[in-house]
Amino acid sequence: MSAAFLPELPQLMVEDQVRAALLEDLGRAGDITSNATIGPDRQATAGMNCREAGIISGLPLAETAFRLINPAIRFEALVHDGARVEPGTMVARISGPARGLLSAERVALNYLMHLSGIATHTARFADAIAHTSAKVTCTRKTIPGLRGVEKYAVRCGGGSSHRYGLDDAILIKDNHIAVAGGIAEALRAAKAFAGHLVKVEIEVDTLEQFQVVLDEGADVCLLDNMGPDTLLEAVAMNNTRDRGRITLEASGNVNLDTIQAIAETGVDYISTSKITMAAPTLDIGLDMAIT
Repeated sequence: MSAAFLPELPQLMVEDQVRAALLEDLGRAGDITSNATIGPDRQATAGMNCREAGIISGLPLAETAFRLINPAIRFEALVHDGARVEPGTMVARISGPARGLLSAERVALNYLMHLSGIATHTARFADAIAHTSAKVTCTRKTIPGLRGVEKYAVRCGGGSSHRYGLDDAILIKDNHIAVAGGIAEALRAAKAFAGHLVKVEIEVDTLEQFQVVLDEGADVCLLDNMGPDTLLEAVAMNNTRDRGRITLEASGNVNLDTIQAIAETGVDYISTSKITMAAPTLDIGLDMAIT
């Protein structure tokens, strides 16, 4: 993905998070290994090198880790977030006080490896459905405290971001429907409550339930655990709706083996927690030299 189309990660958003990670690592006494073995005036240079192919994400957090440890450290990004890289690619060059480089190394790499892993895994899903109009989207299944940056990583990999929390869209799930007394009742209450900029989405798992949604109206309908044949029927029903199409999101049993068939039914979005919760880290190392 072009860096121009990625959301920016302002320092204000990431600095507290990175600072907390550094404090966790430094503990009560700081980096006693570097302090014991490296002189305070020793300078070093280092390269962050990819050891496997993937999509880069998290460079702003890596840069922040080094800067917070020691503002004298210089961090030069050699690629941009969202870039596809091959094994052996150097993604950043860092130089400055050696103690600081060593103290910030693990936190910087943890963020970069984790987020690049999410971006890379997302790209596998996005590439599998690139011939369709469907978009793969993430969910709220994220590591606590990392939702914003994990969703940023999904964007780096070519995915779409679902709602960020409970407050930016109404998503009526099966348990809401059960307590509210039914699909029609839940939708009427939600539309009466929502402001004009708040979208309303509702989950169904049968075509009979979907017909109620078509009759009542919603901005988005989540078609849960429907096979491709059933999804095709839902898309056809939606396309003939008198009041215009509802945006359709498919979910459930989504993996790299199933996502292409789901996308080819004509749904608009395919949501899966696997792009955040099941993504392996991307292998990135930091190689250092004394100057």
